Amino acid sequence: MDDLDLPRAPPVQPAEPAFNLRRALGAATPLVFASPHSGRLYPAELMAASVLSAKAIRRSEDALVDLLLEGADTLGVNMLMARFARAYLDVNREPYELDPAMFEDELPPFARGRTPKVAAGLGAIARVVAEGQEIYGRKLSFAEACERIEAVHKPYHAALSALLREVRADFGRVALVDWHSMPSAAGRSTSRGRTADFVLGDRFGASCTAPLTALVERELRAMGYEVARNAPYAGGYTTELYGDPLAAFHVLQVEINRALYLDEATLAPSAGFDRVRLNLRRLTAVLAERWREVI
Repeated sequence: MDDLDLPRAPPVQPAEPAFNLRRALGAATPLVFASPHSGRLYPAELMAASVLSAKAIRRSEDALVDLLLEGADTLGVNMLMARFARAYLDVNREPYELDPAMFEDELPPFARGRTPKVAAGLGAIARVVAEGQEIYGRKLSFAEACERIEAVHKPYHAALSALLREVRADFGRVALVDWHSMPSAAGRSTSRGRTADFVLGDRFGASCTAPLTALVERELRAMGYEVARNAPYAGGYTTELYGDPLAAFHVLQVEINRALYLDEATLAPSAGFDRVRLNLRRLTAVLAERWREVI
């Protein structure tokens, strides 16, 4: 959809920026790390409309993933971290991927109300958090959706798109690693009948080179982790939107099993947090050293 086709919602100036951008320090690389779901800002209007407690609404958050990645910028990686909670606006969805049943007014024709994510209650504005808990006690207005899209989704993707184009112009190629975490229950069905610690999503080879996915898989396996590819997560909106290997835009989605680093009940770091953080730094160092071989 062209910008001219988008609704002309009034400009929104959020009290908080939509993202944190950390520029690469030292010797730069064509690597970009993004974390779209670890934001911890829950605006007052969201909580006022929600029937969930402040603790319960965080169940869909990729909690602390941004903290696991701290320091990647010192290894030459540009980093973009979403700040607003996924429950407020999911930047890893199409902006107008909205559930008509959630709104008091009729959605415009360009809204995508019949997608698998919407059916699951996980559109750009989610209907539920983990375990199917309903978020809202009332219907929303389309104007509210537009405000969130203007304040969060558009700035985030404008920044990510500009960053990817800039890095590609500098290096002739760019590799985005889109970092996520998954509930421990989601990792219990690998091809080898084991629990997956990491799931690598490259849209079955469509979003990045095979050597990039293979390098990440080998390094994680060498650290003792169980790694799966493309099941149950093959890559989301960001992977599909930006992944174009023929044009030297490479995108790999990485899902981390939360049981490795998080107390899933309290969302506090577990005893394994430091190990995962250090291992991700090791992986980043390998990517920073060997990117010429794989992208």
